[in-house]
Amino acid sequence: MSTNTLEKLQARFNPQAAANMDEVFQFHFTDADSHYLVVKDGTLDINEGEHEDPSVSLRLSTDTLKGIMSGDVNGMTAFMTGKLKATGNVMLATQLTQLFPSE
Repeated sequence: MSTNTLEKLQARFNPQAAANMDEVFQFHFTDADSHYLVVKDGTLDINEGEHEDPSVSLRLSTDTLKGIMSGDVNGMTAFMTGKLKATGNVMLATQLTQLFPSE
């Protein structure tokens, strides 16, 4: 995943939506290195690699993530069509658009 996409996530992060959260979102990209986001009490920490105990794991392409984040791709549709695979607390994935609202 390009640093640019990660910087955009950091810039779009909504601390209010993350208040009282303590979750780890693991991203396994089909076309880039794995990354995980630690969302805790209104803060965001982006790390490269694998977290040993993520709250939810998402497997998708960087293009699918960009589409979901921009609103061009419906996350539920991506899940139903197999473009997005999720394990763990799948309901957390639905909060990504609140944590990272589009401009």
